[in-house]
Amino acid sequence: MSVPWLQLSLKAPRPALDAVANFLIERGSPGAVLKKNEVRAFFADSPRITALRREIQRFLRDIRRIYPGFGEQPIRWTPLKENNWSHSWRRFFTPHKVGKAFWITPPWVDPPKTRRRQIITIEPGMAFGTGSHATTRGCLEFLEELASRAGGDELTALDVGTGSGILAIALAKLGASSVVAVDNDPTALKVARGNVRLNGVWRRVTLSNCRLEKIAECFNLVVANLTAETILELAGALEEKVAARGYLVLSGILKPQVGQILRRFSSQKFLLERHTRQKEWVTLLLKKRG
Repeated sequence: MSVPWLQLSLKAPRPALDAVANFLIERGSPGAVLKKNEVRAFFADSPRITALRREIQRFLRDIRRIYPGFGEQPIRWTPLKENNWSHSWRRFFTPHKVGKAFWITPPWVDPPKTRRRQIITIEPGMAFGTGSHATTRGCLEFLEELASRAGGDELTALDVGTGSGILAIALAKLGASSVVAVDNDPTALKVARGNVRLNGVWRRVTLSNCRLEKIAECFNLVVANLTAETILELAGALEEKVAARGYLVLSGILKPQVGQILRRFSSQKFLLERHTRQKEWVTLLLKKRG
């Protein structure tokens, strides 16, 4: 029996259309349709749909500070009648390059033949992270750079809000000796576990639903691709998990939110090394002072 699908429709001002569409794609929609002042996205009707609706409402509240008046009209959820939708959505996913190190590909497509790039196979599902979103790409590019800097030194990493597991998998393939990947969503952990096995990195990646503050160890590298609001909520715990002279990669931040994030982290503890911007999204690379 095929899984039923839902169409989400919401009105949005033109400047916000791309940001909203990207957010919905990374929350599990296989694609998005942009019309004049509307975004349409598609989600499998799974047990996670209630949590997903809360995440979307939270994001809309956050982005409303940037686009006043946005979100005043209700979100519409409509069941899809197309019998083949459970397979036809796959047309939205094609292999794509990220940085200099990776090809990201879905499992139903033969991976490209390449010696220069590593293949990451991701089963898209109701979990964040397919590699197509600007925030995921920004993180992957910084992780590639930091792994190159580490050279032969041991690299330990923490992936906060792992979603599909794509960043943890990338870290393992880049040579990290151990990666702890945490998420409080059981569906995301199930998806991540499957992707970790699919990519053959289960010996290096430990998946957990442990709360961040309960993790005792510190790491050379911590990455958190979340939302600005969640990053601020977890700021104290994130700071503690980065070892002295270690790195913190933060993403899921819209350009108008950067100042607030930097005021919280760029103090006596962290130095902003670099940032990248792709469309409305900014990824920050911070180094902890020794």
